[in-house]
Amino acid sequence: MTTAATTRTRVGWADRLPVAARIAIVYAVARVVTTGFFLLASALSGPGSRYGIAPSLEKLALGWDAQWYWFAAVSGYPVDLPIAAGGHVAENAWAFMPLYSYLSAALGFLLGSWGAGAVAISLAAGYGACLVLHSLLRERIGASPAMWAVIFFACGPLAALFQVGYAEALFLFFLFLALRCVQRRQWAWLYLLVPAMGFTRPGILAFALFLGLYGIHRLFRRRADPLPTRDIAHLVALGGLSVVVGFAWQAIAGFVTGDPGAYLATELAWRRNWLGDSNGGFVPFDGFVQAAGFWFTRWGLGAVTGYVFLALLVLAVAALLLFSPQVKRLGIEVRLWSASYLVYLLLVFFPQSSIFRLLVPISPLWGALAVPRSRGWRLAVLAVALLGQWWWIYNMYALANAYWQIP
Repeated sequence: MTTAATTRTRVGWADRLPVAARIAIVYAVARVVTTGFFLLASALSGPGSRYGIAPSLEKLALGWDAQWYWFAAVSGYPVDLPIAAGGHVAENAWAFMPLYSYLSAALGFLLGSWGAGAVAISLAAGYGACLVLHSLLRERIGASPAMWAVIFFACGPLAALFQVGYAEALFLFFLFLALRCVQRRQWAWLYLLVPAMGFTRPGILAFALFLGLYGIHRLFRRRADPLPTRDIAHLVALGGLSVVVGFAWQAIAGFVTGDPGAYLATELAWRRNWLGDSNGGFVPFDGFVQAAGFWFTRWGLGAVTGYVFLALLVLAVAALLLFSPQVKRLGIEVRLWSASYLVYLLLVFFPQSSIFRLLVPISPLWGALAVPRSRGWRLAVLAVALLGQWWWIYNMYALANAYWQIP
Protein backbone atom coordinates (compact mmCIF):
# COMPACT_ATOMS: atom_id res chain seq x y z
CA MET A 1 0.00 0.00 0.00
CA THR A 2 2.81 2.40 0.90
CA THR A 3 4.57 1.79 -2.42
CA ALA A 4 1.36 2.26 -4.39
CA ALA A 5 0.54 5.45 -2.51
CA THR A 6 4.05 6.79 -3.11
CA THR A 7 3.78 5.99 -6.82
CA ARG A 8 0.41 7.77 -7.05
CA THR A 9 1.90 10.78 -5.24
CA ARG A 10 4.82 10.96 -7.64
CA VAL A 11 2.60 10.60 -10.70
CA GLY A 12 0.22 13.18 -9.30
CA TRP A 13 3.04 15.64 -8.70
CA ALA A 14 4.25 15.26 -12.29
CA ASP A 15 0.74 15.52 -13.69
CA ARG A 16 0.11 18.73 -11.79
CA LEU A 17 2.99 20.47 -13.52
CA PRO A 18 2.06 22.50 -16.60
CA VAL A 19 2.93 20.79 -19.87
CA ALA A 20 5.44 23.53 -20.67
CA ALA A 21 7.23 22.87 -17.36
CA ARG A 22 7.36 19.11 -17.95
CA ILE A 23 8.75 19.66 -21.42
CA ALA A 24 11.27 22.14 -19.99
CA ILE A 25 12.50 19.48 -17.57
CA VAL A 26 12.77 16.90 -20.35
CA TYR A 27 14.58 19.38 -22.57
CA ALA A 28 16.98 20.50 -19.82
CA VAL A 29 17.90 16.91 -18.92
CA ALA A 30 18.40 16.10 -22.61
CA ARG A 31 20.70 19.10 -23.01
CA VAL A 32 22.75 18.02 -19.99
CA VAL A 33 23.16 14.59 -21.59
CA THR A 34 24.21 16.14 -24.90
CA THR A 35 26.69 18.38 -23.11
CA GLY A 36 28.13 15.28 -21.46
CA PHE A 37 28.52 13.68 -24.89
CA PHE A 38 30.29 16.79 -26.17
CA LEU A 39 32.65 16.80 -23.17
CA LEU A 40 33.45 13.14 -23.77
CA ALA A 41 34.01 13.86 -27.46
CA SER A 42 36.38 16.65 -26.49
CA ALA A 43 38.33 14.31 -24.23
CA LEU A 44 38.61 11.77 -27.06
CA SER A 45 39.52 14.33 -29.73
CA GLY A 46 43.11 13.88 -30.84
CA PRO A 47 45.64 15.46 -33.19
CA GLY A 48 43.99 13.78 -36.18
CA SER A 49 40.69 15.59 -35.61
CA ARG A 50 39.97 18.90 -37.29
CA TYR A 51 39.31 20.24 -33.78
CA GLY A 52 42.65 19.17 -32.34
CA ILE A 53 43.30 17.97 -28.81
CA ALA A 54 40.66 18.65 -26.14
CA PRO A 55 38.72 21.42 -27.94
CA SER A 56 36.40 23.63 -25.90
CA LEU A 57 32.64 23.36 -26.04
CA GLU A 58 32.60 26.73 -27.78
CA LYS A 59 34.92 25.47 -30.51
CA LEU A 60 32.78 22.40 -31.06
CA ALA A 61 29.56 24.43 -31.14
CA LEU A 62 30.93 26.80 -33.76
CA GLY A 63 32.49 24.25 -36.08
CA TRP A 64 31.54 23.07 -39.55
CA ASP A 65 28.61 25.01 -41.10
CA ALA A 66 28.39 27.35 -38.11
CA GLN A 67 31.49 29.01 -39.54
CA TRP A 68 29.61 29.80 -42.75
CA TYR A 69 26.70 31.38 -40.86
CA TRP A 70 29.20 33.44 -38.87
CA PHE A 71 31.04 34.44 -42.03
CA ALA A 72 27.79 35.60 -43.65
CA ALA A 73 27.01 37.70 -40.58
CA VAL A 74 30.38 39.43 -40.36
CA SER A 75 31.35 39.64 -44.05
CA GLY A 76 28.06 39.48 -45.92
CA TYR A 77 27.58 37.61 -49.17
CA PRO A 78 30.15 37.80 -51.98
CA VAL A 79 29.45 40.06 -54.94
CA ASP A 80 32.02 38.16 -56.97
CA LEU A 81 31.66 34.40 -56.79
CA PRO A 82 34.91 32.65 -55.75
CA ILE A 83 36.33 30.38 -58.44
CA ALA A 84 38.10 27.11 -57.61
CA ALA A 85 41.23 25.85 -59.33
CA GLY A 86 39.13 23.77 -61.73
CA GLY A 87 37.34 26.87 -63.00
CA HIS A 88 33.99 26.18 -61.32
CA VAL A 89 32.32 28.15 -58.53
CA ALA A 90 33.82 27.35 -55.12
CA GLU A 91 31.99 26.95 -51.82
CA ASN A 92 30.73 30.28 -50.49
CA ALA A 93 28.19 31.88 -48.16
CA TRP A 94 25.34 31.99 -50.71
CA ALA A 95 24.49 28.41 -49.73
CA PHE A 96 23.38 29.62 -46.27
CA MET A 97 20.19 31.58 -45.71
CA PRO A 98 20.46 34.90 -43.85
CA LEU A 99 17.82 34.92 -41.10
CA TYR A 100 19.56 32.71 -38.54
CA SER A 101 22.91 34.29 -39.29
CA TYR A 102 21.73 37.86 -38.72
CA LEU A 103 19.47 37.07 -35.76
CA SER A 104 22.48 35.43 -34.11
CA ALA A 105 24.52 38.55 -34.80
CA ALA A 106 21.83 40.78 -33.29
CA LEU A 107 21.50 38.69 -30.12
CA GLY A 108 25.25 38.15 -30.03
CA PHE A 109 25.72 41.92 -29.89
CA LEU A 110 23.95 41.84 -26.52
CA LEU A 111 25.57 38.62 -25.30
CA GLY A 112 29.10 39.45 -26.35
CA SER A 113 29.74 37.30 -29.43
CA TRP A 114 28.06 35.89 -32.51
CA GLY A 115 28.60 32.37 -31.18
CA ALA A 116 26.77 33.10 -27.94
CA GLY A 117 23.83 34.49 -29.88
CA ALA A 118 23.79 31.52 -32.26
CA VAL A 119 23.80 28.88 -29.52
CA ALA A 120 21.22 30.80 -27.47
CA ILE A 121 18.86 30.92 -30.46
CA SER A 122 19.35 27.21 -31.15
CA LEU A 123 18.67 26.32 -27.50
CA ALA A 124 15.56 28.50 -27.28
CA ALA A 125 14.23 27.40 -30.68
CA GLY A 126 14.78 23.76 -29.75
CA TYR A 127 12.65 24.15 -26.64
CA GLY A 128 10.00 25.98 -28.65
CA ALA A 129 10.02 23.18 -31.23
CA CYS A 130 9.47 20.64 -28.44
CA LEU A 131 6.46 22.60 -27.17
CA VAL A 132 4.88 22.86 -30.61
CA LEU A 133 5.65 19.23 -31.46
CA HIS A 134 3.75 18.12 -28.35
CA SER A 135 0.80 20.30 -29.34
CA LEU A 136 0.96 18.99 -32.93
CA LEU A 137 0.78 15.36 -31.82
CA ARG A 138 -1.27 15.43 -28.62
CA GLU A 139 -4.70 15.63 -30.28
CA ARG A 140 -3.81 12.77 -32.64
CA ILE A 141 -2.04 10.21 -30.45
CA GLY A 142 -2.76 11.36 -26.89
CA ALA A 143 -0.86 13.24 -24.21
CA SER A 144 1.43 10.44 -23.02
CA PRO A 145 2.62 9.31 -26.49
CA ALA A 146 3.07 12.97 -27.47
CA MET A 147 5.33 13.49 -24.45
CA TRP A 148 7.34 10.42 -25.36
CA ALA A 149 7.68 11.75 -28.91
CA VAL A 150 9.12 14.95 -27.42
CA ILE A 151 11.56 12.88 -25.36
CA PHE A 152 12.70 11.00 -28.48
CA PHE A 153 13.02 14.28 -30.37
CA ALA A 154 14.95 16.06 -27.59
CA CYS A 155 17.30 13.08 -27.15
CA GLY A 156 17.46 11.93 -30.76
CA PRO A 157 20.54 11.16 -32.85
CA LEU A 158 20.71 14.75 -34.14
CA ALA A 159 19.81 16.48 -30.86
CA ALA A 160 23.25 18.08 -30.81
CA LEU A 161 21.83 20.56 -33.33
CA PHE A 162 20.05 22.26 -30.41
CA GLN A 163 23.45 23.28 -29.01
CA VAL A 164 25.47 24.32 -32.06
CA GLY A 165 25.46 27.24 -34.47
CA TYR A 166 23.24 25.62 -37.08
CA ALA A 167 19.91 26.96 -38.38
CA GLU A 168 18.07 23.63 -38.02
CA ALA A 169 16.52 24.28 -34.60
CA LEU A 170 15.08 27.64 -35.67
CA PHE A 171 13.74 26.12 -38.89
CA LEU A 172 12.09 23.29 -36.95
CA PHE A 173 10.41 25.77 -34.63
CA PHE A 174 8.96 27.70 -37.58
CA LEU A 175 8.05 24.48 -39.40
CA PHE A 176 6.20 22.90 -36.47
CA LEU A 177 4.31 26.15 -35.94
CA ALA A 178 3.37 26.18 -39.61
CA LEU A 179 2.15 22.56 -39.50
CA ARG A 180 0.15 23.34 -36.37
CA CYS A 181 -1.44 26.31 -38.13
CA VAL A 182 -2.46 24.09 -41.05
CA GLN A 183 -3.77 21.51 -38.61
CA ARG A 184 -5.92 24.17 -36.92
CA ARG A 185 -6.60 26.01 -40.19
CA GLN A 186 -5.25 29.28 -38.84
CA TRP A 187 -3.99 30.63 -42.13
CA ALA A 188 -3.02 34.19 -41.22
CA TRP A 189 0.11 33.25 -39.26
CA LEU A 190 1.43 31.32 -42.25
CA TYR A 191 1.95 34.54 -44.19
CA LEU A 192 4.70 35.32 -41.66
CA LEU A 193 5.96 31.79 -41.10
CA VAL A 194 6.50 30.97 -44.79
CA PRO A 195 9.04 33.79 -45.36
CA ALA A 196 10.64 33.03 -41.99
CA MET A 197 11.17 29.40 -42.96
CA GLY A 198 12.28 30.30 -46.47
CA PHE A 199 15.06 32.59 -45.31
CA THR A 200 16.24 30.33 -42.48
CA ARG A 201 17.07 27.12 -44.31
CA PRO A 202 16.34 25.46 -47.69
CA GLY A 203 13.10 23.49 -47.74
CA ILE A 204 10.26 25.94 -48.28
CA LEU A 205 9.57 24.49 -51.73
CA ALA A 206 8.71 21.24 -49.94
CA PHE A 207 6.16 23.22 -47.95
CA ALA A 208 4.67 24.50 -51.21
CA LEU A 209 4.27 20.90 -52.37
CA PHE A 210 2.75 20.02 -49.01
CA LEU A 211 0.15 22.78 -49.29
CA GLY A 212 -0.74 21.61 -52.79
CA LEU A 213 -1.18 17.99 -51.67
CA TYR A 214 -3.11 19.10 -48.62
CA GLY A 215 -5.46 21.15 -50.79
CA ILE A 216 -6.05 18.15 -53.08
CA HIS A 217 -6.73 15.97 -50.04
CA ARG A 218 -9.26 18.47 -48.72
CA LEU A 219 -10.87 18.69 -52.17
CA PHE A 220 -11.44 14.94 -52.34
CA ARG A 221 -12.84 14.89 -48.80
CA ARG A 222 -15.02 17.98 -49.12
CA ARG A 223 -18.26 16.06 -48.52
CA ALA A 224 -17.07 14.74 -45.16
CA ASP A 225 -14.93 17.80 -44.40
CA PRO A 226 -16.28 20.95 -46.12
CA LEU A 227 -13.75 23.02 -48.05
CA PRO A 228 -14.93 26.65 -47.84
CA THR A 229 -13.87 29.24 -50.39
CA ARG A 230 -11.85 30.98 -47.68
CA ASP A 231 -9.62 27.92 -47.21
CA ILE A 232 -9.17 27.51 -50.98
CA ALA A 233 -8.09 31.13 -51.31
CA HIS A 234 -5.58 30.84 -48.47
CA LEU A 235 -4.12 27.56 -49.74
CA VAL A 236 -3.63 28.97 -53.24
CA ALA A 237 -2.15 32.22 -51.93
CA LEU A 238 0.13 30.49 -49.44
CA GLY A 239 1.22 27.93 -52.01
CA GLY A 240 2.11 30.75 -54.38
CA LEU A 241 3.92 32.63 -51.63
CA SER A 242 5.92 29.50 -50.76
CA VAL A 243 7.02 29.11 -54.37
CA VAL A 244 8.01 32.78 -54.64
CA VAL A 245 9.96 32.63 -51.37
CA GLY A 246 11.52 29.33 -52.44
CA PHE A 247 13.07 30.94 -55.50
CA ALA A 248 13.67 34.38 -53.96
CA TRP A 249 17.12 33.59 -52.57
CA GLN A 250 18.23 32.29 -55.96
CA ALA A 251 16.99 35.53 -57.53
CA ILE A 252 18.74 37.65 -54.89
CA ALA A 253 22.00 35.77 -55.37
CA GLY A 254 21.70 36.19 -59.13
CA PHE A 255 20.97 39.91 -58.84
CA VAL A 256 23.85 40.63 -56.44
CA THR A 257 26.45 38.57 -58.30
CA GLY A 258 25.21 39.18 -61.83
CA ASP A 259 25.08 35.41 -62.38
CA PRO A 260 21.53 33.95 -62.58
CA GLY A 261 22.90 30.52 -61.69
CA ALA A 262 24.94 31.68 -58.70
CA TYR A 263 22.98 29.84 -56.05
CA LEU A 264 22.75 26.50 -57.87
CA ALA A 265 26.43 26.69 -58.82
CA THR A 266 27.27 27.32 -55.18
CA GLU A 267 25.22 24.34 -53.99
CA LEU A 268 26.79 22.10 -56.64
CA ALA A 269 30.25 23.12 -55.39
CA TRP A 270 29.73 20.89 -52.36
CA ARG A 271 28.70 17.96 -54.54
CA ARG A 272 31.98 18.22 -56.47
CA ASN A 273 33.84 17.42 -53.26
CA TRP A 274 32.35 13.94 -53.54
CA LEU A 275 32.15 13.34 -57.27
CA GLY A 276 35.15 15.33 -58.47
CA ASP A 277 35.15 18.05 -61.10
CA SER A 278 32.02 18.14 -63.19
CA ASN A 279 30.61 20.81 -65.42
CA GLY A 280 27.12 19.37 -65.31
CA GLY A 281 24.33 21.54 -64.01
CA PHE A 282 21.47 20.73 -61.71
CA VAL A 283 19.16 17.91 -62.86
CA PRO A 284 16.18 16.91 -60.65
CA PHE A 285 16.57 13.47 -58.99
CA ASP A 286 20.10 13.19 -60.40
CA GLY A 287 21.73 13.56 -56.98
CA PHE A 288 20.18 10.44 -55.47
CA VAL A 289 20.73 8.40 -58.62
CA GLN A 290 24.38 9.47 -58.78
CA ALA A 291 24.82 8.75 -55.08
CA ALA A 292 23.30 5.28 -55.36
CA GLY A 293 25.89 4.36 -57.98
CA PHE A 294 28.72 6.22 -56.21
CA TRP A 295 28.29 4.74 -52.74
CA PHE A 296 27.47 1.16 -53.70
CA THR A 297 30.43 1.10 -56.09
CA ARG A 298 32.63 2.44 -53.32
CA TRP A 299 31.34 -0.29 -50.99
CA GLY A 300 32.15 -2.92 -53.59
CA LEU A 301 28.54 -3.84 -54.32
CA GLY A 302 28.20 -2.32 -57.78
CA ALA A 303 26.15 0.57 -59.14
CA VAL A 304 23.23 -1.61 -60.23
CA THR A 305 22.78 -2.82 -56.65
CA GLY A 306 22.64 0.81 -55.61
CA TYR A 307 19.94 1.66 -58.10
CA VAL A 308 17.84 -1.34 -57.02
CA PHE A 309 18.30 -0.42 -53.37
CA LEU A 310 17.21 3.17 -54.05
CA ALA A 311 14.04 2.01 -55.81
CA LEU A 312 13.19 -0.41 -53.00
CA LEU A 313 13.87 2.27 -50.39
CA VAL A 314 11.52 4.73 -52.09
CA LEU A 315 8.79 2.08 -52.26
CA ALA A 316 9.30 1.09 -48.62
CA VAL A 317 9.07 4.66 -47.36
CA ALA A 318 5.99 5.31 -49.48
CA ALA A 319 4.35 2.16 -48.08
CA LEU A 320 5.20 3.26 -44.53
CA LEU A 321 3.59 6.66 -45.00
CA LEU A 322 0.55 5.20 -46.73
CA PHE A 323 -0.19 2.09 -44.72
CA SER A 324 1.53 2.03 -41.32
CA PRO A 325 -1.18 2.27 -38.61
CA GLN A 326 1.20 4.11 -36.28
CA VAL A 327 2.07 6.70 -38.94
CA LYS A 328 -1.58 7.12 -39.95
CA ARG A 329 -2.38 7.99 -36.33
CA LEU A 330 -0.24 11.13 -36.67
CA GLY A 331 -2.69 12.81 -39.02
CA ILE A 332 -2.72 13.75 -42.67
CA GLU A 333 -0.70 16.94 -42.12
CA VAL A 334 2.34 15.11 -40.73
CA ARG A 335 2.12 12.39 -43.38
CA LEU A 336 1.80 14.79 -46.31
CA TRP A 337 4.57 17.02 -44.98
CA SER A 338 6.89 14.03 -44.55
CA ALA A 339 6.12 12.81 -48.07
CA SER A 340 6.60 16.29 -49.54
CA TYR A 341 9.91 16.86 -47.81
CA LEU A 342 11.26 13.45 -48.81
CA VAL A 343 10.26 14.09 -52.44
CA TYR A 344 12.04 17.46 -52.18
CA LEU A 345 15.21 15.73 -50.97
CA LEU A 346 14.96 13.22 -53.81
CA LEU A 347 14.72 16.11 -56.25
CA VAL A 348 17.61 18.26 -55.06
CA PHE A 349 20.00 16.47 -52.72
CA PHE A 350 23.11 14.35 -53.19
CA PRO A 351 23.03 12.04 -50.15
CA GLN A 352 26.23 11.81 -48.13
CA SER A 353 27.06 12.13 -44.44
CA SER A 354 24.82 15.20 -44.07
CA ILE A 355 21.76 13.12 -44.94
CA PHE A 356 21.09 12.46 -41.24
CA ARG A 357 20.89 16.20 -40.55
CA LEU A 358 18.82 16.78 -43.68
CA LEU A 359 16.20 14.31 -42.40
CA VAL A 360 15.55 16.24 -39.18
CA PRO A 361 12.52 18.13 -40.63
CA ILE A 362 10.53 14.86 -40.64
CA SER A 363 10.94 14.67 -36.84
CA PRO A 364 7.14 14.59 -36.24
CA LEU A 365 7.41 10.94 -37.29
CA TRP A 366 8.90 10.27 -33.84
CA GLY A 367 5.25 10.17 -32.82
CA ALA A 368 4.80 6.87 -34.66
CA LEU A 369 7.48 5.27 -32.47
CA ALA A 370 5.76 6.67 -29.38
CA VAL A 371 2.34 5.17 -30.17
CA PRO A 372 3.01 1.65 -28.77
CA ARG A 373 2.15 1.70 -25.04
CA SER A 374 4.88 -0.72 -23.95
CA ARG A 375 7.29 1.02 -21.56
CA GLY A 376 9.97 -1.46 -22.57
CA TRP A 377 9.53 -0.47 -26.22
CA ARG A 378 9.72 3.23 -25.42
CA LEU A 379 12.81 2.85 -23.27
CA ALA A 380 14.44 0.80 -26.02
CA VAL A 381 13.69 3.52 -28.59
CA LEU A 382 15.14 6.12 -26.20
CA ALA A 383 18.27 4.01 -25.68
CA VAL A 384 18.77 3.64 -29.44
CA ALA A 385 18.21 7.39 -29.91
CA LEU A 386 20.85 8.23 -27.30
CA LEU A 387 23.26 5.69 -28.74
CA GLY A 388 22.73 7.25 -32.18
CA GLN A 389 23.36 10.69 -30.72
CA TRP A 390 26.67 9.61 -29.22
CA TRP A 391 27.68 7.89 -32.47
CA TRP A 392 26.97 11.09 -34.41
CA ILE A 393 28.79 13.38 -31.97
CA TYR A 394 31.75 11.01 -31.70
CA ASN A 395 32.20 10.79 -35.46
CA MET A 396 31.43 14.39 -36.37
CA TYR A 397 33.16 16.13 -33.47
CA ALA A 398 35.61 13.75 -31.76
CA LEU A 399 37.04 12.08 -34.88
CA ALA A 400 36.08 14.48 -37.70
CA ASN A 401 38.93 13.17 -39.80
CA ALA A 402 37.31 11.24 -42.66
CA TYR A 403 35.38 12.27 -45.76
CA TRP A 404 32.13 10.81 -44.36
CA GLN A 405 32.39 12.61 -41.00
CA ILE A 406 30.81 15.90 -42.08
CA PRO A 407 27.60 16.86 -40.24
